Amino acid sequence: MITEKDVEHIGSLACIDLKDEETGPFARQFNAILEYFRELDAVDTENVEPTYHVIGLTNVFREDVAADGSLPQDVVLANAPRKDKGFIKGPRIV
Repeated sequence: MITEKDVEHIGSLACIDLKDEETGPFARQFNAILEYFRELDAVDTENVEPTYHVIGLTNVFREDVAADGSLPQDVVLANAPRKDKGFIKGPRIV
């Protein structure tokens, strides 16, 4: 069971300032959500095959081959703002 103290803790973890009058309703809503999950846990799914996608998805792959008309490496690299060892160097993402 989620208490109002739990809601305050969750709010602080999420960096959300909750007013005192908001913690009660949130606690009730969280508990209603958890109760619904308990109901779902009680459903017998023993003979139900897992559904990862509701429609059948298949990927269509092709061979990765260089085609005639591809640009030469030196032409491509001439337009790159940053390059390193024959490759285009992208921005660093941390």
